[in-house]
Amino acid sequence: MRFGTSIDTDQPIDDVIESVRVAKAAGFTSAWSSQIFGSDALTVFAVVAREVDGIEFSTGVVPVQPRHPQVLAQQALTVQAISKGRLTLGIGLSHQVVIEGMWGLPFDKPGTYMREYLSALLPMLRGETISFEGEFLKAVTIGRVGPEVTAPPAVVVAALGPVMLKMAGTLTDGTVTWMTGIATLRDYVVPTITKAADEAGRPRPRVIASLPVCLTGDVAAASERINKALAIYPTLPSYKAMMDREGAATPADVGLVGTRDLIEDGIGQLAAAGVSEVVVGAMGSREEQDATNALLSELASR
Repeated sequence: MRFGTSIDTDQPIDDVIESVRVAKAAGFTSAWSSQIFGSDALTVFAVVAREVDGIEFSTGVVPVQPRHPQVLAQQALTVQAISKGRLTLGIGLSHQVVIEGMWGLPFDKPGTYMREYLSALLPMLRGETISFEGEFLKAVTIGRVGPEVTAPPAVVVAALGPVMLKMAGTLTDGTVTWMTGIATLRDYVVPTITKAADEAGRPRPRVIASLPVCLTGDVAAASERINKALAIYPTLPSYKAMMDREGAATPADVGLVGTRDLIEDGIGQLAAAGVSEVVVGAMGSREEQDATNALLSELASR
């Protein structure tokens, strides 16, 4: 089991660098950041990668609609070159309320859009010349784009529905999940994506579970803080579907919130379920976050 940790890339850059240094020293193998409304995660990682070696950088995730596949390929390859091969590019479709409601972009046939996006993006990441035109996207190159790299970055897709999971297993290196509990990962996510990869003759896919985690002696108070901080997620259909599948009423219900034994047991269940990496979003009070990170550091170093 590999352990990653969420990094706040909206901090001043010196603080981000220090956070990644601390994560590396604690035994985490990767630093993760979402691309939402703050700093551009890939740009931040390009800077941090020059300052901190020995740890991977991963986006979880970059929404694809605002960036043409060539633009994202160039940016990802630039970070891959600067980091000397330490990038995992996580991408996703975001949500209709964001894409249509906030950005004014279409959200028609999202599964088709992602398949077309991958059809253009993946060859460009491999340094190939392409000529692709689909229902939604066109991408034509006259040579390689971006800097030359020893190997392309790994690509994982935020996949929750069966169509997206099968696509991720067939075309990419795996998936990164959020608001998805242990039982759902064990009984649905891992079998679905693994079967798709097997049928496509691909290696076993990475299944990266991103979870809220809190080591605490006051579960009720910690859960209340977590549910307040993550209140938006049960309102988003894709996450609500995962919570319903898990039988979870609140965000805290899909996380690992409680004692040391509970968290260690949860990590063991995730490993047994076939999860290859846990990305820890330490939550709660400052003291609880510190205690959580200390525990996960211990587990990561075993």
